[in-house]
Amino acid sequence: QVQLVESGGGSVQAGGSLRLSCLASEKWESTYCMGWFRQAPGKEREGVAAINSDGSTTYADSVKGRFTISLDNAKNTVYLQMNSLKPEDTAKYYCAARAGRLWLDVWNPNMFAYWGQGILVTVSS
Repeated sequence: QVQLVESGGGSVQAGGSLRLSCLASEKWESTYCMGWFRQAPGKEREGVAAINSDGSTTYADSVKGRFTISLDNAKNTVYLQMNSLKPEDTAKYYCAARAGRLWLDVWNPNMFAYWGQGILVTVSS
């Protein structure tokens, strides 16, 4: 059972930056996909960014050009660099992971077997 632990959340003013980290408890034996989702109060969980073990990435339209997802395989860690943050980015951010790469249906939470507890990001105007 892979455990995911997020860190790096917090409060920032609009226009600022934060970097989220997600540490996986085990090293993947083969291909995998890791992603970030977020859920704002009263809203459904939505996909933000995803990265396959081969480095291919997918971004939600709302964050393209502002967020960057990256992998450090040696550290079993995925990062989400968030720049030019907006108040509408305020949400609880969740790290997700699955064995096997994913290209289709990447924003379907049911495609991911492992989830972190979530970390809060608050952006004030």
